[in-house]
Amino acid sequence: MTKRVSNSRRAFAKSILMLPAAASVNAGVQTSGGNSEPKVLRYAFRVAETGFDPAQVQDFHSSSIMGNIFDAPMAYDFIARPAKIVCNTASALPEVSSNFTTITVRIRPDIYFQDHPAFKGNRRELVAQDYVYSIKRFYNPKFKSPRIYLLENSKLFGLSELRAAALRGSKFDYDREVEGIRALDRYTFQIRLGEPAPRFYMLLADNSFLGAVAREVDEMYDDKQMLANPVGTGPYRLVDWRRSSRMVFEKNPGYRDDIYAEQGTSGDAVAAAISAQMGGRKLPLIDRVEVYIIEENQPRWLAFLNAEHDLVDEIPYDLANLILPNNKLAPNLVKRGIRMDRDYRASVDMALFNMEHPLVGGYSADKVALRRAIGLAYSVDSEIRLVRKNQSMPSESPVSPLTAGYDPTFKSEMSLYSPARAKALLDSFGYVDRNGDGWRELPDGRPLKLEMATQPDQLSRQLDEIWRKCMTAINLNIDFKPAKWPENLKNSRAGKLMMWRLGWVAAQPDGDTFLGLGYGPNKGQANHSRFDLPAFNKLYAQQRTLPDGAERAAAFLAAKKLFVAYTPYKFVGHRIETAVFHPWVVGYRRHSFMRAMWKYVDIDNGVKAERAA
Repeated sequence: MTKRVSNSRRAFAKSILMLPAAASVNAGVQTSGGNSEPKVLRYAFRVAETGFDPAQVQDFHSSSIMGNIFDAPMAYDFIARPAKIVCNTASALPEVSSNFTTITVRIRPDIYFQDHPAFKGNRRELVAQDYVYSIKRFYNPKFKSPRIYLLENSKLFGLSELRAAALRGSKFDYDREVEGIRALDRYTFQIRLGEPAPRFYMLLADNSFLGAVAREVDEMYDDKQMLANPVGTGPYRLVDWRRSSRMVFEKNPGYRDDIYAEQGTSGDAVAAAISAQMGGRKLPLIDRVEVYIIEENQPRWLAFLNAEHDLVDEIPYDLANLILPNNKLAPNLVKRGIRMDRDYRASVDMALFNMEHPLVGGYSADKVALRRAIGLAYSVDSEIRLVRKNQSMPSESPVSPLTAGYDPTFKSEMSLYSPARAKALLDSFGYVDRNGDGWRELPDGRPLKLEMATQPDQLSRQLDEIWRKCMTAINLNIDFKPAKWPENLKNSRAGKLMMWRLGWVAAQPDGDTFLGLGYGPNKGQANHSRFDLPAFNKLYAQQRTLPDGAERAAAFLAAKKLFVAYTPYKFVGHRIETAVFHPWVVGYRRHSFMRAMWKYVDIDNGVKAERAA
């Protein structure tokens, strides 16, 4: 008999009534002119960073740092819901041709990179050629960019050929002009695409991806040194880095005149209150930002409770019932003036199967049956209810709420828990216990032992136990191999892992980023499963060229069904995340797609001193 994850669905239905919770704002802010005390924002990541070079780094936490150092032409209105793209360094929104193949961007003059020895004492202005150079960097093979697929999939004229020449042994020629990306004048650049890409402009709103890098800096350092020496035009600069421990950033003294102009969306009371309070103020407002790496939930939460940290941008799952009883902020926290902001995270949590691994990979019926059986035997309800404390909703496909392509009516076996069906599948394809040791063997009699990469933290250990229990229930032997997250990420990209749990977070409000998890040419980049099915690849390529509408929705649906049928991933859940912050944190609001929130937030030192007294 099958069982749907009804408990989690009921919990989700109840919690969704709370989205978004109103985040109140303070009545007044102590400006830096009225208080010599520096304004410092302190908080922690639960996962270590990998580095700070847009061309070399892809992970969410590192991107959340880079978004505050580098500048893309566009950005998101920080307080607008749903997501709204606005100008950043650009003087106007991009000019997009009617066939979605030509994008022209004009940037503002008098924007400067932070001071750096590479500029030899000169003030270095941002120009169009910097964006041309920065996009070309992704194609330089020496960087092994994990995000090049976002550009290659759109076929920028001439850039893949430039890369191919370098792969054949030629020096990568940055000076060779190509039609795909070129400067038309000092402040204008143009992108030419080989096929229609109606949503390509969204990439231009990601500071952590298409933020401008200066050629002089790039030529001063090798690829490894670039990871530790980010130099951008953004509001903050790195001043101290203790890898996997602490990062310190200070306000960029040469940052441009940037005035808070966020408007939000009509009818959004929270956005209106923040806009009224913050509007017209010169950014950034905080002098210093300190980010710590604290992998375990308890010490991270205690640092917040003790006011050593100012916010927790994602409350720990194992403390959710304590912090959010019945999805309302606990009375003891309310009494302290602590506030919360709650919203979806445009994300999916999943377990991948390496499709090139001899044990769990492959496209034959027996291999598909093994992966589907593993998926059916895994209790999504247990993960969401016991570990994530109902701060997630079950996944039917990778495509998340808040993104185009998400369909709340789509149902699949991804959320289905049926050990009986799992056992029947394994039995019918010859995965049986032949030697009487209690564990199933492969159809040819060889040992069958699953190996899942994991991390040495409490959350991972809890998930390990659920996986072990579920696999044991269907007589599958599984081992867990712990390593630090950056090491697992590196090994996964190289195709060295059999199975691994990870999350994927969208940087744009579009489901393409989730379908990209299965696109064959994205292997070793977004496609950690190394799934490569011609029928899926065709659908993925097709939907990229289509405007939003019925035809694209049909391609999405067909691609989702192939994901379910072949099971290169076991999709588990889409997160609902809650941030909590002290009363002296002003103007904060969670944003699913923006990787640059520091400059929009203030610290009221007056309130902080009052609370400490």
